[in-house]
Parts: sequence; structure tokens; C-alpha cells
Amino acid sequence: MSKKISSIAILSLLALSVGFLSRSRAADVDSNLSDGFRMVEVASVADAIEQLYGQRAYMSHEIRPLSPTKFAGPAVTVQMKREENKDGANGIKGVLDAIDQAPAGSVYVMELQDGADFAGIGGLMSTAMKVRGLAGAIVDGGVRDLPQIQKLQFPVFSRGVVPSTTVNHYRFAGMNIPIHCAGVAVNPGDIVSADLDGVVVVPKAKAAEILKKSQELDNSEHTMLPFIEKYKSIGEAVKKFGRI
Repeated sequence: MSKKISSIAILSLLALSVGFLSRSRAADVDSNLSDGFRMVEVASVADAIEQLYGQRAYMSHEIRPLSPTKFAGPAVTVQMKREENKDGANGIKGVLDAIDQAPAGSVYVMELQDGADFAGIGGLMSTAMKVRGLAGAIVDGGVRDLPQIQKLQFPVFSRGVVPSTTVNHYRFAGMNIPIHCAGVAVNPGDIVSADLDGVVVVPKAKAAEILKKSQELDNSEHTMLPFIEKYKSIGEAVKKFGRI
């Protein structure tokens, strides 16, 4: 009987080890992809997705950064539904839980229904994201506490800055679920890439192929720049390199 128990214990340990290694490898792959997307321009990523799949994957032009920034990371999604209530902070508790559970390097993406005039996040939530090591936040609505967020130097994209609150006006509707943010579908784990040109969402299953194409487009454009400077002709550059 003891030998049988020992065998079961060994098999259980092996299964746990395999599971841990699989999760570790998956995390390494996600990290490498995020690192890759941080090195390419968002415009190249948007072009790559359009050329490969004929799809738009960039958010509305109304989503703008509070300050110059560039980041990329896997999405942690949050959905908020417009609903008047008297629940106070309890009505949006899940929004806070999502921050406390988000892994370092991730991007907090909030769908705030009709939220342009409501602040989805502010200084307190941004501070929590900063100390937890999140890469940035995207809010399909407003934000507030701009001085604190800028002092933190935490990257945030939003539709604008407003003094209002979501408390008693919204309810938490879910986290790490498929959402729509500023015109684009976002699934948990999709890679969100952002810079001064805007925000693009890369489907996780296609991220490696999209990164490769984005790098090719980036390299092509960066090679064109000295050619244009040398020959003082963008027409000749396009003719030679076949892109614009």
C-alpha cells in the first residue's frame, strides 16, 4: 500500500511540475511578445493587421494619452454598465479587485458604457496600478485626478479628463471577459500596444505573425528615411521600397 501511495504522490508531483513549466513557458512567450511590440510603432502594427487580415484593430482617435508614452502588454479587461444606484463603492468593487489581481506588465482596459463624462479611474486606482507594475491603462471614458496621475508618470489613455465619478452611476459587470473598447474588440490576454499615434489591439492567437509583419514594416520605413533625406524625393523612395 505504501508503495502505491508513493507512486501516486510521485505522479502528482510530476503533473504539478509539468503544469508549472507549461505556465512558465506561456508566461515567457507572452513577455517576449510584449517586449517585441514595445519596440515597434503602433502605426506599423495597425498596418500589419490590416494587410494580413483586412481588419481594423485600432481604437477611436478620441482615445488619447494624458502624457507622451509608449507601452505594450496583455489585456486585463473590465466592463462597467451604466446604472443609477445607491450601492456606493460596493457597486464597483470588482473594478478594484481587477487591479489587485492583475499581473505585472499587463494593461488595464476598461469599457465604460457612455462614459465620456464619467471618470473610470483616478489617482487612487492609478497609484495601485503603478505600484503593482502594470504597463498602463486604457479607459473608454473619462479619467480624473490628472495632477496625481501625471506626478505618478503612469501611462493612461482616455477620452478626456472630467471631475465626475462612476460611484452610484455605474455597476461593475465583469472582469477578464470579452469587451468592446473604443470600437475594437478586446479579449483577456490580447496584446494592447500604445504610443502617441493611438492604441491597437493584437489578438493573442495571431500575435507572433503580426509582430513579425510589424517589424518588417518598421524596418522598411526606417530604411526609407535616410533615402528620402539623401535623394530629397519621397516619390523615388516609394518607387524603390514599394510602400508608404
